[in-house]
Amino acid sequence: MPSKTGTLPVSAFTLLTLCYSQQALAGGIMLYEIGSDNTGLVNAGAAARAQGPSTIASNPAGLSYLEGTQIAAGAQLIYGNVKFDADGDTNVAGSGSGDVIEPTPGASFFISHKLDEHWSVGFGTYGDFGLALSYKNDWYGRYFSQYGSIGGLSFVPSVAYRFNDEWSVGVGIKAMYGMLQAQAAINRSPFGLTDRADGQYKYEDSTWGYGANLGVIYAPKPGTRIGLAYTSKINLDFKDRIDVQGNGLLLDRVNGTDTTLGVQVPQTVTLSLYQQLDAQWAVLATVNWQDWSQFGEIYIDVDTSRAGGQSTTVNAPYKDTYQLALGTQYRATPKLLWSGGVAYDTSAVSNSDRTLNVPMSAQWHVGAGVTYAVDHDTDLNLGWDFVWMGDMPVDQSKRLSGDRVSGQFSSAWIQSVTGNMTWRF
Repeated sequence: MPSKTGTLPVSAFTLLTLCYSQQALAGGIMLYEIGSDNTGLVNAGAAARAQGPSTIASNPAGLSYLEGTQIAAGAQLIYGNVKFDADGDTNVAGSGSGDVIEPTPGASFFISHKLDEHWSVGFGTYGDFGLALSYKNDWYGRYFSQYGSIGGLSFVPSVAYRFNDEWSVGVGIKAMYGMLQAQAAINRSPFGLTDRADGQYKYEDSTWGYGANLGVIYAPKPGTRIGLAYTSKINLDFKDRIDVQGNGLLLDRVNGTDTTLGVQVPQTVTLSLYQQLDAQWAVLATVNWQDWSQFGEIYIDVDTSRAGGQSTTVNAPYKDTYQLALGTQYRATPKLLWSGGVAYDTSAVSNSDRTLNVPMSAQWHVGAGVTYAVDHDTDLNLGWDFVWMGDMPVDQSKRLSGDRVSGQFSSAWIQSVTGNMTWRF
C-alpha cells in the first residue's frame, strides 16, 4: 500500500513543497496469493481447510490435522493491466503512464511435522505483503511518482496443539523482512518561470519487523471445521538518506538528509468454514477484516541537526477493509480435485482520497484451481486468480505549484498464476 513522507529542513521546505511535496510511494497490497493452493479458492475457507502445510500462513492451528512430515513449495507470477488515462484538467506536459503493474514473481516454502497425537510444528516462508508500481519517467504524473515498491518476506516458525477431536490451537512467530523503494521527479521550473530540466529524488531501505499469527479450529463433527485466525500488526521502520539529483543550493542542502519512514502492516482477523457435503463435494467460506485505517498513520522524522526543521505525522485517510469469499471443492476422481471461488473486497480508499500512488478500489476476485495426485505421497497444484478493480478516478494537485493530474485508471485488473507441489513422508 502506498504511503507519504512529510517534512524537510525548514530552510529548504518551501522550495521542495513547490517542487514535489516530498511524496514517497509504497505501492502494495496484502496478498492472499502466496504460491499455495489457496489461490484457486481466492481465500475461501483459508482458516479452516487445514489441507497442507501452507496452513501456517492462514491458520497455524491447522498443523494439527497434518500427518507425518509434509513439505510444500510453490511459485507464482502476479501481473496486470493498470494504466492511467488523463483528462482535460491535467496541466502537466508529458507522456502516458504505461502499464504501471510490473510482473512480480513470488515463491513460498512450508514444512510441517507431527510430533505426537497432540503436538505439531512447522515453518513457512512466503511473501504476503507488497507490489510494485512503475510509471514512465516522463509521464505527466512524474512529480507525484515514477517508481515505488514495497515488499514483505515473512519467516514463520509455528507450533500447534490438538486438545481432542474438536479443538486445536496454533501460534506462529512472524519475522518480516521489509523492502522499500521510491522515486519521483522534482519540478525545477514551477509555474513555468524558468526552463530547467527536472530533478529527481530516490529513497531506498530494508528493515525487519516482528509479529505473530494465532489461530484456533473447532470441528464439531467429522467433515466440519470452523477456523478463526488473527495476524498482528507489524511495524517496519525504514531509514535512508534522500538521494536528490539536480542543481540548486536548496536541493543540495536536502540531498543526503536522513529520513525515517514508519510503515505499519495491518492486523487481520479471518473467520472461515469448511464443510464436507459428501465424498465429492465441499463448500468453503471466509469473512476477513484488515485494519487499514491504522496503516494511514505514518510517522515521519527528518534528522535536522544541520539546519532547523520539524517532524510530523501524516494521517492518510485509509479505511478498514472487509472480504467475503465463497468457494467449492469437487473430487472428480481419487487423483483429481477441482477448486473454485469468488470473493469481494471493500476499498481502503474513497474515490476522493485516491492518489496516483494509491491505485486501489473495491475488488472482485474469481479463482480456479486443480490438484492432481501424482502418487500417494505427491500432489501437484495449479491455481489462477483474476482481480477486477474497474475504473479508479484520481484528481491530484500540489497546493503551491498548482501541478494537477486528473483522470482515471480505466478497466484495471490483476491476475495471479500459481504452481506448487506437496510431498508427504
